[in-house]
Amino acid sequence: MKEIARFIDGFRRFQEKYFSEDRELFEQLRQGQRPKAAIVACADSRVDPALLMDAEPGDVFVVRNVANLVPPYAPGGGYANVPAALEFAVLSLAVEHVIVLGHAQCGGIHALMNGTGPGGEFIGKWVGIAQRARERVLADLPAKTPALQARACEQAAILVSLENLMTYPWIAERVTTGAMHLHGWYFDIAEGELLSYQPARNGFERIGADVSAISRVSNVP
Repeated sequence: MKEIARFIDGFRRFQEKYFSEDRELFEQLRQGQRPKAAIVACADSRVDPALLMDAEPGDVFVVRNVANLVPPYAPGGGYANVPAALEFAVLSLAVEHVIVLGHAQCGGIHALMNGTGPGGEFIGKWVGIAQRARERVLADLPAKTPALQARACEQAAILVSLENLMTYPWIAERVTTGAMHLHGWYFDIAEGELLSYQPARNGFERIGADVSAISRVSNVP
């Protein structure tokens, strides 16, 4: 119960900060949300997108799941949490950016690289969405250590999700016309750095102070 009490205390501080200090913000939020970006992030407790980006309520529409994966487009695919969230963000909220945010030390990707799920009923099949990332890494880096292979797969899985995003017709149309942009980002927990996928160099590079250097992804190799 100590953790629950800590969360409740945290909510009280949230009330004091936002409702007492910034009532104008919440008056605006009462009218609806107008985020400019959607972030597909991992459910990992160490990687909170709003915290990492120092975002305020209403700034980002966040979709979280194991290993920050986007499944390929499949009409009528049953209970489709991620596609439903993307559909709402793109068609109803008209976000201008979709960011796939991966991270180091991802348990889902490590399970994928080991070839086994972590003993659950659903996770093994879910991380299988990134199976071709695993295959790419094992083919390209067969002699590297498991740690380096896992890091490479964490980044390759981001590219798989970017590829899968372009299979959604209403996303591909907006990207093609320039109405929306896709980004692949990778958070290095150990170094505290954020990396961005650079299509021209087919690799991830540290994001510095120059925001204009951050590339948009219009196609993925």
